[in-house]
Amino acid sequence: MSATAQLTVEPGLHVEERLTREELEALQLRRLQWTVRHAYDNVPFYRAKFDAAGVHPDDIQDLADIEKLPFTTKADLRDNYPFGLFAVPMEQVRRIHASSGTTGRLTVVGYTDQDLENWADLIARSLYASGVRPGWRVHNAYGYGLFTGGLGAHAGIEKLGCTVIPMSGGQTEKQVQLIHDFEPDAIMCTPSYLLTIADAFEKAGLDPRASSLKVAICGAEPWTEAMRHEIEDRLNLKAVDIYGLSEMMGPGVGNECVETQDGPHIWEDHFLPEIIDEDLRQVEDGVPGELVFTTLTKEAFPMIRYRTRDLTTLLPGTARPAHRRIAKITGRNDDMIILRGVNLFPTQIEEIVCEIPELSTHFILELTKRGTMDHLTVKVEPREGVAEHEANNSLKLLQKRIKDRAGTTLGTELAAQGTLPRSEGKLKRLYDLR
Repeated sequence: MSATAQLTVEPGLHVEERLTREELEALQLRRLQWTVRHAYDNVPFYRAKFDAAGVHPDDIQDLADIEKLPFTTKADLRDNYPFGLFAVPMEQVRRIHASSGTTGRLTVVGYTDQDLENWADLIARSLYASGVRPGWRVHNAYGYGLFTGGLGAHAGIEKLGCTVIPMSGGQTEKQVQLIHDFEPDAIMCTPSYLLTIADAFEKAGLDPRASSLKVAICGAEPWTEAMRHEIEDRLNLKAVDIYGLSEMMGPGVGNECVETQDGPHIWEDHFLPEIIDEDLRQVEDGVPGELVFTTLTKEAFPMIRYRTRDLTTLLPGTARPAHRRIAKITGRNDDMIILRGVNLFPTQIEEIVCEIPELSTHFILELTKRGTMDHLTVKVEPREGVAEHEANNSLKLLQKRIKDRAGTTLGTELAAQGTLPRSEGKLKRLYDLR
């Protein structure tokens, strides 16, 4: 048995976007029961883990029973490298993607024909929610290759009936040229890289606000409301958040609706979300914590209660009422910096930097040792045309606002314009030099 759905492009909404909450939960339960049985029967890792926890697929009689199931972690993926978590024979696997990590060992995921079809449908659904319409030209600046972003987005763009411009990441000057010459209606890329493209427009003597772009679908890294305002102001478009992760599928696990821009709606007919606290207990909607997902339709690579490490909150649906939303990702458990007992995330610093008009959005964080104490320094470039004394005053303001909001003092330094790393995909903010 395979769970799937049909995409309805016109009049616009997927059939499962029209369900009531009760209808959606009934569908989720059927698909959860199928997924748990599929994983138990076909993945030795899951059979052993369920047996050790004293749980059997027959025990899943209600959505609340998901709490009986054990968690899956990224370490489990690495321990079963490369194909130990696949639930179908390799001859049924049509594509493999992978993402790298700090250990150097890849986390590998696979897709059947039906998985790829569902993925394309979900990207198309996400694009439609973003305001993209059939017949548009979409500039795809997500990286192609083992990374899920480029090829995943590509298939969904075509599925919606749009023209894809498969630029991939990098070659920023060429990105500008193609946007100027091909006049796409929408762009898909990371938010930090879109600001790099805006810089390149200006360097080329072009006004980024005068481009043909109407919508930017940005994801693959945490970003703040302040960053959204910066993007929309500099490029004169609507910027929406697409959410995904390789272990679930890739981009398209959820997406913001352009009419509300109030956080990605999770496509809950395919992915069952939970939020857990530090004690690994499920919390109610509206309470922040770590996001956990269970796939509901994946054939090749089912994931049961996968701990994403993303920190967010589950909220009621708005533009798609049955599908709950997540708040902006504040960071990841493993991105958190503990400085003199204070928890900090790069997104907190980004929000404050974006508020100060004399400072650009190009900044990095350097973590060093001073004696026995950790020390964190924000290095940031001033905006074009800002006088030195204004830039220095803005650094003092930055330091004060960080102290006021985060409760700790950080070092601040000005960097010469153009000297800090520019994003060509996922942006690295933190450099641990200890």
